[in-house]
Amino acid sequence: MNRRFFLKSSGVAFAGFGFAMNSPSFLARTLAQTSTTGRRKTLIVIFQRGAMDSLNAVIPYGESAYYDLRPSLAVPRPKNDKQPNNPSAIDLDGFFALSPALSAFKPIYDAGQLAIVHAVGSPDTTRSHFDAQDYMEAGTPGVKSTSDGWLNRYLQSRPDKTASPFRAVAMGPNLPRTLQGKAASIAMNNINDFGIRGGGGQSAAALQGGFEAMYEQSVNEALRGTGHETFEAVKMLKRVNPTQYKPAADANYPRGRFGDSLKQIAQLIKSDIGLEVAFTDIGGWDTHANEGAGQGQLANRLLEFSNGIAALYADLKDRAGDVVILTMTEFGRTAKENGNRGTDHGHASCMFVLGGNVNGGKVLGKWPGLQNSQLYEGRDLALTTDFRDVFSEIAMRHLGATNLNAVFPAYQTKISNFRGIIRS
Repeated sequence: MNRRFFLKSSGVAFAGFGFAMNSPSFLARTLAQTSTTGRRKTLIVIFQRGAMDSLNAVIPYGESAYYDLRPSLAVPRPKNDKQPNNPSAIDLDGFFALSPALSAFKPIYDAGQLAIVHAVGSPDTTRSHFDAQDYMEAGTPGVKSTSDGWLNRYLQSRPDKTASPFRAVAMGPNLPRTLQGKAASIAMNNINDFGIRGGGGQSAAALQGGFEAMYEQSVNEALRGTGHETFEAVKMLKRVNPTQYKPAADANYPRGRFGDSLKQIAQLIKSDIGLEVAFTDIGGWDTHANEGAGQGQLANRLLEFSNGIAALYADLKDRAGDVVILTMTEFGRTAKENGNRGTDHGHASCMFVLGGNVNGGKVLGKWPGLQNSQLYEGRDLALTTDFRDVFSEIAMRHLGATNLNAVFPAYQTKISNFRGIIRS
């Protein structure tokens, strides 16, 4: 039996040995004295991996160039009955509209608790999925050498020796780039599988004793206590009995990994075990061919995406003032459709922000236009909002961050660049 066996069999992924060497422990040492569990401000981050086409998600139907650029992909204008087999867009403000597949967002938008930031993204020019995702999660566009993620740096900037071991959680098999770093974070596939398991008919007590002893005998001070803390975290979660969780009556999560991840994030928040940052992702946005308009490939992804988030929001409606949900994608798509009735890798996209204190019912940001002279490199939606300004505003005005220079090194954050996402 060795450490690798236990880590592989645990049902929980930590940041890894590199993290352990740079931190006093994987989890807080004094769980018995934890004082920061309970209700608190929480940020839920959802990454749309693959580059979502923002122009067919939040449609600038008031600009005729949109229809010129997309003769087969354009979503029909609101209340357009000329194409019964191609559902029309849902009007927002007389210029922008939602894809019909995002209809679940409209009531939240109308209630003033959903804001959209358009023409937002990374100033870096890469069209590589891998690089663009890395830059966005690290919060340092164009810099590949950054060792930690911006969410982890946020946690580092507000150290809390009595924080819950569940202060930062990612739903998935691996810790995402944005949560890697010195601050303790947890990744898990499923709440109900969170634990330490062993084979050979060993009892839990024997397994625990061997696991703890293994780490206590480590020559490295950073690893000592890890076994005990891991089991303490398991016991802490079991005390809130997540297997008995029942979502709110109007929270209808879609089936599949994405819906399950969102439901479990709601479980953790409502369990009051000190969750401050949660992360999950959803793929399938790389629509090079047969993208579709009001129906089709992209619409199917938007439907699952919006239904899942709407269910999460309904589940947390009693805590809306404490929660912000932020979505992001590495870049957008080309403004003009390609020869395969799809779109290629572009530049700016859009973000959705939901919350009780969100300045919603608005499409925020500066619209750059879709005329050829207004497009980035003559092909893409131009960038008018740096993603770091969105992240900074939420970190400061929702989570209470005070040292944004530590969160976004080498970037001069200016409050004047904030888009008014969070009500002051």
